[in-house]
Amino acid sequence: MIQSFSELGLPDHVLATLATAGFTTPTPIQAQAIEPQMAGRDILGIAQTGSGKTAAFGLPILAGISKLGGRPAPMTTRALILAPTRELAVQIDEVLRMLGAGMKLTTLLVLGGVSRHSQVQKAARGVDIVIATPGRLKDLVDDRKLRLDQTRWLVLDEADRMLDMGFIKPVREIAAAIGPRRQTALFSATMAPEVAELTRSLLKDPVRVEAAPPATTAVTIEQKVIMAGTKQKREVLNELLADPALGRVILFSRTKHGADRVAKNLAIDGHEAAAIHGNKSQNARQAALKGFAAGRVRILVATDIAARGIDVPGITHVINYELPDDAENYVHRIGRTGRNGASGIAITLCCGTEYSKLRDVEKLIRQKLPLSGDLALANGNAGQPEPARAAKPAHRGRGDRGPAAARPGQRSGAPRKSSSASGDARGPAEIARATQKPAKRAWTPDRREGGDAPRARTAGSRRSVNA
Repeated sequence: MIQSFSELGLPDHVLATLATAGFTTPTPIQAQAIEPQMAGRDILGIAQTGSGKTAAFGLPILAGISKLGGRPAPMTTRALILAPTRELAVQIDEVLRMLGAGMKLTTLLVLGGVSRHSQVQKAARGVDIVIATPGRLKDLVDDRKLRLDQTRWLVLDEADRMLDMGFIKPVREIAAAIGPRRQTALFSATMAPEVAELTRSLLKDPVRVEAAPPATTAVTIEQKVIMAGTKQKREVLNELLADPALGRVILFSRTKHGADRVAKNLAIDGHEAAAIHGNKSQNARQAALKGFAAGRVRILVATDIAARGIDVPGITHVINYELPDDAENYVHRIGRTGRNGASGIAITLCCGTEYSKLRDVEKLIRQKLPLSGDLALANGNAGQPEPARAAKPAHRGRGDRGPAAARPGQRSGAPRKSSSASGDARGPAEIARATQKPAKRAWTPDRREGGDAPRARTAGSRRSVNA
């Protein structure tokens, strides 16, 4: 059992930086993943969010770069790290610069939503490490602003999320541009079939390391569910926030529009809140994160695009204002708290229509979550008796001509009026309109996080989203 970083073969200057930063004992994923990478092996890492994956792949890269010496050639990078979202890429860059504080390390963030010109200028000088989202990186490679032929290390972080967002094609093209003489590390919180297939095509005889079973939640997180109807959630949320123990809160909404609405209501109710989602500019997202990290904003309202990219110390609570469509996103959401051994609390507000999603979450994480509140209230039926169901009519044979049921306002057994001119005051045009079938409404997409609602598509097709 590895007890210290000094047992992993890291160079002295990296160990000194770790000691200065207060890191002495590696996490389970670091203890398993660093040593094989130091020996040049490819890695397949299965680990939940908040387990220390960035250092697990970052420290071997820093050690390798220090051995190379010199400077990278113009328009090249020695290491490439791909991330699904801008927030996660920024977080990785911050951690690597901290871990490489004793080196003359150069890093470059290649992201959409910010100035492309500044990225091209920095790439022209050559950098040690590029941290990128696949969409913008592919643009720079296609325009020959960045070469990957001298890249020695490739990392795919949160690979399952990357595939969910439709990045499979650019990821394969980027890997092909690097060539086979690379060392590759792939990290994922889950081992979906698509991740397994990507592993077989990109990794060579990888060492598999697993810090926790896929789709498990950290034991440091206390989870609870409050049943509340859609119209009651705002009131319940205000009651929760009245407790000062909820010091730094991240609240998840299912859609971008919902996140803005919740943030607006929180401000109206007297709470400091900011929203972060895919429609916000990169500068706005970074400003919201900085305000949240600095304590100027108590509540950060986010969509699932930020579920894996927020690493702010001291998040006391995660609140699921709405359950996600994909149960796996629940795991990544609540992983924003209880990180690095700290404790945290995750609270889910669940209405009756979300009950099936709650069951999907419990099935995924293999545990039953404690409920409070009234399911009838969550369904909006509190205090109301269930409406009586109409009795089914008795089956009548073909030749049974029993008496017709009376229409509203008509006495039982009274003869029906004919729709002819003698029995119906309506004209022929009115009768035609009354009997005409209503036209079908045109389908309109539901604008949700990441674009339109799912639509029919051919096998293998995916919609690329530049995070």
